[in-house]
Amino acid sequence: MAIRIVIGEDDYLVRQGIERALESQDDIEIVASCDGYDSLLAAVEATDPDVVLTDIRMPPTMTDEGTRIASYLAASRPDVGVVVLSQYDEPEYVLALLASGADGRSYLLKEKVSDVAQLAAAVRAVATGGSVIDPQVVERLVHARSSARSLLDWLTARERDVLEAMARGMSNAAIAAHLGIGIRSVEKHISSIFAKLGVPAVEEVHRRVQAVLTFLSEVS
Repeated sequence: MAIRIVIGEDDYLVRQGIERALESQDDIEIVASCDGYDSLLAAVEATDPDVVLTDIRMPPTMTDEGTRIASYLAASRPDVGVVVLSQYDEPEYVLALLASGADGRSYLLKEKVSDVAQLAAAVRAVATGGSVIDPQVVERLVHARSSARSLLDWLTARERDVLEAMARGMSNAAIAAHLGIGIRSVEKHISSIFAKLGVPAVEEVHRRVQAVLTFLSEVS
């Protein structure tokens, strides 16, 4: 039987390219194609696919939708494989994707989409519980580990400011007022912090606590 796949990609041209590439494979069937997180979740519920292939960043927040869908599926549909496409080779995104386990998970750089054989191989691998990580990203992971780089080093200066304010117990509204930015910006920074620190998508309060504990352990 063909591997049933749902695609999530907000860039129309990239999405079309992925569709054409996978439609050329006799053992892969595209059952839905979406341009955002919400429509992707709805398609998963409606079609019950074998694999979800998703961009790392999509509407509505353009931050970590790909890793959030992976975490959601790990809890609700553990048999569904996930291939995340990204233009970023930063290790924190891979760590966030693998926070719930490596089985059935793949992380490929978007520049490799034109390699039909590699893309199709990743889909087939996660459909059977395998794991495929782009070699370029693996190299970055190895380098990061060998240099013993702090997780906090991946944060921008503004993200560190937000995390420090979180450690002080401030609410999102208080952080916004303290830093002179909008609440929406605070929310986006926090989502990015969770992704970069590899905090799994569990209950919001627990995610904040875990991020703060990471901050305190690194700065103490």
